[in-house]
Amino acid sequence: MTDFTTDTPMVRDRTAPPKREYYAYFALIFAATLPLSLLTWALKAARRMELPEKGPIASAWSQARIITPHIFSA
Repeated sequence: MTDFTTDTPMVRDRTAPPKREYYAYFALIFAATLPLSLLTWALKAARRMELPEKGPIASAWSQARIITPHIFSA
């Protein structure tokens, strides 16, 4: 039988940040990285004379997916 009277489990009172706030930051970061990703994609395409595997939207999306959690973990 387990005795919880002497060693009670610690309950964390930590709440997750609201998802709306996360999505708002994600949208802002995505919008900010999209022009730079488009420029980078166009320069790579012009330099190699072929289209890169990853498009500008996919590149901006992945950058936003990397940057946004860093904001919330700080």
